[in-house]
Amino acid sequence: MAQHVDETFMQQLNQHLGIAHKVCGLYFTDAEEKQDVVQEMLYQLWRSYPGFDGRSKFSTWMYSVCLNTALTYRRKESRHKSQPLSPSHHQIAEEPVGHQEESLQLLHEAIATLSPLNKALVLLYLEDLRYEEIAQITGLTKSNVSVRLVRIKKELETKLKKQENPYPHANPR
Repeated sequence: MAQHVDETFMQQLNQHLGIAHKVCGLYFTDAEEKQDVVQEMLYQLWRSYPGFDGRSKFSTWMYSVCLNTALTYRRKESRHKSQPLSPSHHQIAEEPVGHQEESLQLLHEAIATLSPLNKALVLLYLEDLRYEEIAQITGLTKSNVSVRLVRIKKELETKLKKQENPYPHANPR
């Protein structure tokens, strides 16, 4: 029986492993740190799998565990870092990028400035999860998820407009 549980867990984990990498990509930029966090996520998934009761989809449960692990790791790490980088410290591309890639980069930079919870909401929304699933993962109500996503979209629009036109009151001559 235990071997069947192990096989089922491993099959589902392999099928949805991209979730862990997406969550890490949202919260961490350093490659080594991403690897460490993915390992921690896998450990936490394995450890908490016996409590998975199947009332939600495996992927929904996995998002929840991975997001909680990432946020916990960030909190622990932020206590140990002596001088965090400011949001303006971004990697600069070595090659020129097209307009679409540039727009995507600006969007990623705007998302990076969001609070950890709002980042999670954006990730889950972009993964096409239903509001019910997002609520289940984050512990928010369905209506709260809806309201927050509307506010986040407006916030991102404002940030993107500021990035496109950082000096709206400057007089071009």
